[in-house]
Order: sequence, then structure tokens, then C-alpha cells
Amino acid sequence: MATPQRKLHSLEGIVVAFALFFVLALTIGFAQAQSQKVVYLRSSAVMVQDAETGEVVINKNSEAVVPIASITKLMSAMILLDRGLDLEQRIVVSREDLDTVKGTRSRLMPGTVLTRDELLLLALMASENRAAAALGRTYPGGIPAFVKAMNEKAAELGMSDSKFVEPTGLSPANVASPRDLVKLVRAAHGYPLIREYSTRDRATVKAFNRPLRFVNTNGLVRNAHWEIELSKTGYISEAGRCLVMHVRVASKDLVVVLLDSWGKHSRTGDAQRIRKWLENATRT
Repeated sequence: MATPQRKLHSLEGIVVAFALFFVLALTIGFAQAQSQKVVYLRSSAVMVQDAETGEVVINKNSEAVVPIASITKLMSAMILLDRGLDLEQRIVVSREDLDTVKGTRSRLMPGTVLTRDELLLLALMASENRAAAALGRTYPGGIPAFVKAMNEKAAELGMSDSKFVEPTGLSPANVASPRDLVKLVRAAHGYPLIREYSTRDRATVKAFNRPLRFVNTNGLVRNAHWEIELSKTGYISEAGRCLVMHVRVASKDLVVVLLDSWGKHSRTGDAQRIRKWLENATRT
């Protein structure tokens, strides 16, 4: 004879219902957590690191060795400051400083006289190629000595994927990986002048007794919602659009490296996507 099925007591039913609800909530929560581990970026090589703990927050092809364009200028600035040269010394922009690699233009005409300090500011803030070239040319020993110092500094920082051949970043032979550039940004962040100049909104210098106005190549420094302590952009066709920052997002100090982004606004778009993703993850 079949045994009759026992009916659940009302209290048991409540317990079962609660257990099912709890399992469902855990499942949904796990799915949400899994989805938050992915952020879709248009830059092809990326690394985001927690500057305090060293934890890698985002890793996308971080070992790829690629041209880094004007991110190079962060290394150039460190080499200049390490040597302790007189920043108030006046330097004449020469025809030697013209870009014969990419043919880029500049408002710093040959004969322009600026201080080394002004050239450093324009190289970091406005990514001025002739300014960076003049800084390398007037370094003791000239460009060869400058490049040698750049590669020695890279080795000192453990940037094993990196190679530098000139101080502007116009050559695609200046290469590094995102994981190397994290080390570069962290080192450059230790220089107060690099932090200040790379995040300055705008500046005016005088050339031939006329004012020349420059703005920062990273528009995010003009956005009050961003706390950026160091910034550098870069672009040549071989490198795509690049951006590195030392920035505070979601109550964390982060080093952000975005390389080889091809859309005109995609590097800043990626930065915005990273910020939104991290802020959402913090709230959940």
C-alpha cells in the first residue's frame, strides 16, 4: 500500500520558501559579481594597477610590446630632472629640433628662445615635440647621451620590455609594454614638477615678444570630476592613441595605462568606462 505524502507544516513551508529565496539571491549576486569582472575597452593593450597595494585591477594584453609615442616624454622629463640642469637657462630652438620623422608642425619656430623650464612644461603639458627635442639636444653629450641615460633609467626601473631611441616619441622604435609603463608612471609620480606640469590646464609663453598659448592634450584635466595627479597622452599612427595617468578613482589611487586606441576619443572613453566600472563595483 502506498504511503501517503506528508503535508508540510506551515512553518516548514516558510523555511523552505526562505531557503529558495536565499539561494536565488546568492545566484543573482554571483552573476552580478562575475559581470563586474569584465569591462570592455577599445584600447588594445591595457593595465590598471592599485598604486597603494600593487594589485592589478585590469589586465588586457599587458605584456604586448608596442610603440608608446609621446608617453616617452615622461622618461625624458625624468632624465632631465635627474641630471639637475639649470631650469632657468635659456635655450634656442634650432632647426635640428624639427621633426623629420613624421613631419609634425609646431609653433615653436627656429630661433624661439625659452627657458629649459618652459620647454619642460610644454613637452609634458602640450606634448610639444620641438620642446622635447631641444631638451635632448642641449643635454650634456647631446641626443646620444640622453638616449643612453633613458635606457639606463629603464633598466634601473625594471622596464625589461622597453627601448628608447629618441626623446620625443615620434619614432615607433620607442617601445614598451603596459606593465613597463606602470613602472614608468609610478616613478614619474615621484617628481613634483612632472606631476604639476603634466596636469596643468593651460600655459602661455612668449616667443619673439608674442604670447603663445598652449592647452593640455588630456581634456580630462579640465574636468572637475577627475582627480588626476599625473597625465600624459601620445599619438603616432603606429602607436594609436595612448594615455597614462596616476589618478584617484572610487577612493583608490590608480595607475592607468591605455595603449593603441584607434578612435579619436576612445582613450578618454576607455578612461570613463574604467571609472564607471570601478565606481559601480564599489557600490555593490
